[in-house]
Amino acid sequence: MKCDHKNTGMTMTMTPEALPFADLPLEEQAYRRLRQALVAGVFAPGDKLSIRRIAEALGTSPMPARTALRRLAIEQAVDVLPSGTAIVPRLTRPAFLELSTIRATLEPLATRLAAPRLDAATLRTLEGLLAEHDAARAAGKPEQLLRVDREFLFTLYRQADAPMLLGMIEALWLRRGPLFWEARWVLMSQPGDKAHRHGPLLEALRKGDAAVAARELEAEINDATRVLLREMRFQGDPPANILPSLGKAPRARAKLTLG
Repeated sequence: MKCDHKNTGMTMTMTPEALPFADLPLEEQAYRRLRQALVAGVFAPGDKLSIRRIAEALGTSPMPARTALRRLAIEQAVDVLPSGTAIVPRLTRPAFLELSTIRATLEPLATRLAAPRLDAATLRTLEGLLAEHDAARAAGKPEQLLRVDREFLFTLYRQADAPMLLGMIEALWLRRGPLFWEARWVLMSQPGDKAHRHGPLLEALRKGDAAVAARELEAEINDATRVLLREMRFQGDPPANILPSLGKAPRARAKLTLG
């Protein structure tokens, strides 16, 4: 599913990545595809997801879309208005810090569990994704950068063979995805050696050093958290016109209007 953020109308199209859900009941398909889209950062904070438009994008009747939105509301991934329209929520600073703190515990744990299970084929896949990541950064393509970053990490996490842990991480990414989409140009603006630690992480995995790989990932998550807390506006922040007097002006804010 793709969402066009260049105008006020939401345009969504289904992508091939949704096809594995084709054999599931329509309500389950709708839920999983919307969940996948939120994890991927297809939607930005504040986006409105009407039942009608979701149904059109999914090619279903309104009922599966309505059920999917209700399930996502229970997971606190969206807020549903009385009209039935869902809104992608904007995190508060404390909520984002809590989310990041939990991520910095669970995702390194998945890395430690995955490290001894990696085979040569998976390492080659990770190497290829790292090359794609670097190419996306060099080409100035933040959307591709986010996609490859997600694929790199979840390729690693799935090797942990820990379904409960993977589900917890995916639930965190439901809330993470929209913010990172909005912040894609901020993330793109970071120097390459500061933006992520996939290279040292992968090198540690090649050596079978799970502890070092986990520490690299924890540091990467904490680095991104500090950048976004500094650069982004969150729910409940003071109005932008008084931020300079508080010394908290979002320095890269102009870039957020691109894309």
